[in-house]
Amino acid sequence: NFSRVTEFILLGLSDTRELQVLFFTFFLLAYVMVLLGNLLIIVTVRTDPKLSSPMYLLLCNLSFIDICYTSVTSPRMLVDLLSQRKAIAFEDCIAQLFFLHFVGASEMFLLTVMAYDRYTAICKPLHYTDIMSRRVCWVLVSACWAGGFLHSIVQTLLTIQLPFCGPKTIDNYFCDVPPVIRLACIDIYVTEWLMASNSGLISLVCFLVLVTSYMFILVTIRVRFTEGHWKALSTCASHVMVVTLFFVPCMFIYLRPFSTFSSNKLICVIYTVFSPLMNPLIYTLRNNEVKASMWKLRKRCRA
Repeated sequence: NFSRVTEFILLGLSDTRELQVLFFTFFLLAYVMVLLGNLLIIVTVRTDPKLSSPMYLLLCNLSFIDICYTSVTSPRMLVDLLSQRKAIAFEDCIAQLFFLHFVGASEMFLLTVMAYDRYTAICKPLHYTDIMSRRVCWVLVSACWAGGFLHSIVQTLLTIQLPFCGPKTIDNYFCDVPPVIRLACIDIYVTEWLMASNSGLISLVCFLVLVTSYMFILVTIRVRFTEGHWKALSTCASHVMVVTLFFVPCMFIYLRPFSTFSSNKLICVIYTVFSPLMNPLIYTLRNNEVKASMWKLRKRCRA
């Protein structure tokens, strides 16, 4: 009711036409690779009965989240790279903000659950099937989505209650909390601290839980090292790469008041484009079981 701004102008990644064409080509290829790579993982896991363990069920859900996550920002960015006027309606901006945090927070929680799954498999192998049953796995996945929704609805409600009546230029290629609330016509000191506490603490707590679980895994492997533990360690190493690409930029952006720094588009590209792009590459190239299942799927398709 207080908003007078009907649209925002996204400045995008660059004003240079040649760079815009170059960025369009690169990010289009990246988006297609994210879609195809993650869809291939989902189809492979769903069609191979051997990939029915909780680890692959969680991997399948991670691929689905990555498709949703990159689809929140990439299509809009690709269209704007070829457009002269990069305008986005106020309602569309708020919707993009909502789904970005909804899917992003869900992925944070899911990565934490995946770390717990690896910790249970390595540190408590005899009780693994009881602790991480298929039913428990689905409950944890549902909890991840519910947690992401609660986080996102708080961020969205704090944003839409602000009055926007002045500047409407967003120095980024998508709508996110930091650049949007800086355009409000009132003092946002309390609001930005509430939002930073929400997003920042979620990122920090999930990251600390992940680091703690990997510390326990390393201690366990050091005490009793076997060939099976080496395989598990290799899986955890790829997981750490994904976690680093995703959590570090998020903590850098959300773990402090938003008015203290300007938009860093390179960091935004890392966690909105490169992190979803790396997931299918890491989990397929470093996992022999997934690669073997993909070869079987390819042979069945040819037959």
